[in-house]
Amino acid sequence: MRVLGIDPGLTRCGFGVVDVAPDRSARLVAVGVIRTDSDAPIERRLVVIRAGIDELLDLHAPAAVAVERVFSQHNVRTVMGTAQAAGIAMERAAARAIPVGHHTPSEVKAAVTGYGSADKRQVAAMVQRILGLDAPPSPADAADALALALCHAWRGGPPAAAPGGPDGLTPAQAAWRAAERAARPTPPRGR
Repeated sequence: MRVLGIDPGLTRCGFGVVDVAPDRSARLVAVGVIRTDSDAPIERRLVVIRAGIDELLDLHAPAAVAVERVFSQHNVRTVMGTAQAAGIAMERAAARAIPVGHHTPSEVKAAVTGYGSADKRQVAAMVQRILGLDAPPSPADAADALALALCHAWRGGPPAAAPGGPDGLTPAQAAWRAAERAARPTPPRGR
């Protein structure tokens, strides 16, 4: 499965493309950031992000797109820009009928490190290890985008083929699955 991960942002919109096999092994296809000029009007910055995402979709033809779920931050201006960039990524994928997954930072961290509160350095180090890279991906936005893509591919992949425990998951994947289940709301009971 080829997945394009998008870590949305207005100044640096991180992207990472990975191919993930049924045994959950992964290979790096592409990584980087789409940069915009912070002095440019917001609408021009969004045009640059849209063009960059279109180019990635054309070049790599992913089976799915994974976008970081936008959450409330202290800086409203930052969260608004992040949400706008995320919206562009979702719209461009939807326009091509490519499924879109949304993952919180905690879900992504748990998926790749086994710890939902891992810091950016730990995430980058695990992404490096998982993909067999010579160095951690840089900048952090690019590493986060790769982690998003891995999280999404593993979430949809068959657990029985994976190495690890009795359910076929690695310890990091098992911790992520447990965190995901714990975060799901309990459905209301019938009357």
